[in-house]
Amino acid sequence: MDMKLEVVVVPVSDVDRAKDFYTALGWRLDADIAPDAGFRVVQVTPPGSPASVIFGTSVTDQAPGSAQGLHLVVDDIEAARDELTRRGADPSEVFHDAGGVFHHAGGDARVPGPDPERGSYGSFLSFTDPDGNGWLMQEITTRLPGRLDPATTAFASAEDLASALRRAAAAHGEHEARIGAEDPDWPDWYARHMVSEQAGTEPPS
Repeated sequence: MDMKLEVVVVPVSDVDRAKDFYTALGWRLDADIAPDAGFRVVQVTPPGSPASVIFGTSVTDQAPGSAQGLHLVVDDIEAARDELTRRGADPSEVFHDAGGVFHHAGGDARVPGPDPERGSYGSFLSFTDPDGNGWLMQEITTRLPGRLDPATTAFASAEDLASALRRAAAAHGEHEARIGAEDPDWPDWYARHMVSEQAGTEPPS
């Protein structure tokens, strides 16, 4: 049975302030429902995300600001930082972890700058909402094997597809340089590259 993450609940002290913050980031406002004076549910969804975020009044017993380590995935960490800055989120500088596996809690073992080899999964930035709930962005360009089914790969937005096409174009240029000729079957090559990148399978040679 598929079990897909649908909602993350974030504890906030001021619902309207949180709503303003997250919608200013460009997150889609899905709902703002208050059936009575003591209960309010606001749902927002990050661009391209299949899972949404809920906050409000009487939706969680967690202390405001206690949600930490919430991860958003992007395919260009520098561009993501620029966008967050423009939208008022005050993100950290891009960093990578000294251990290179994931990242340590807090600011431990943070090394300034993206992963030196710009490996997928290796570069991060952090930001907080007005209550101090902690978010991280992680750059993922190629999935590890088994993360996605090649038969069900999909692109969540036009921007996501455009980024994949640009990476495929760059890789295909290297491919044509290797074979020393133009590839008349480039659409098929692009498709195989884009699917393999998402699913973590062997890319076309």
